[in-house]
Amino acid sequence: MKSRNLPSYTVAFSAAICVVCAVLVSSAAVSLREKQTANAELDRKRNVLRAAGMMREDEVLPREEVEQRFGAFQMVAVDLRTGEEDADFDPTGYDPRRAQLDPTSSLPMPRNDAQIMRVPYHALAYKMLNEEGKLELLVLPIEGKGLWSTMYGFVALGPDLRTIRGLAYYQHGETPGLGGEVDNPRWKALWPGREAYNDEGEPVIEVIRGAAGPVEADPHRVDGLSGATITARGVTAMLRFWLGEQGFGRFIDRLRKEDGNARTT
Repeated sequence: MKSRNLPSYTVAFSAAICVVCAVLVSSAAVSLREKQTANAELDRKRNVLRAAGMMREDEVLPREEVEQRFGAFQMVAVDLRTGEEDADFDPTGYDPRRAQLDPTSSLPMPRNDAQIMRVPYHALAYKMLNEEGKLELLVLPIEGKGLWSTMYGFVALGPDLRTIRGLAYYQHGETPGLGGEVDNPRWKALWPGREAYNDEGEPVIEVIRGAAGPVEADPHRVDGLSGATITARGVTAMLRFWLGEQGFGRFIDRLRKEDGNARTT
């Protein structure tokens, strides 16, 4: 009994408990990894559908229905260094965020308003084609700094590749009721019909302070977020970044040329 009061016994007992707990946690992580990956993939598809207007914000769909609707899209790997689709790149299980952190698979960016330090060599885009093989919808991932966090989302463009069909954020840490209003369905409903580019092909979409005019009279601007000026600036900056040359700009230009300079939406 006295041996249990020795420091060596306490250390050995604590070490044994730590080893057992570590084994249990590691085993649980390994056994659940496949399920976690599948759930993350399903959540990504849901958010693509929301940005595309193919799933309501309040809609709860079973996995089978999500897969069926998402089946209308082609997922392609875009080489951001060239703006070309990389048919030799297998996007299965690809994690752009992990690639973005790896200097061997990402590019450093010059200083920019979206505060993006690096972009991965490859990004995933989602194309919907009509029966004639013409582009009907393009959904692109976007990210950038808000006030407190990096915000992650998707933006959908119509067949003219300038008219926004929808915007959806799925991860951020902005202040609820202020910058967190990027998740508000009423604010997201203001985006469809707005134009991301001007006549010169420059991304000019902007979230302003106050209220914007109707789409027909004020196509390039969207209502601001009350009390969340920095978050609103972040939305503007990330959209202009990813729709510009440093992001998907060259890819979008190539699609326009392939599709006959893009059709009207």
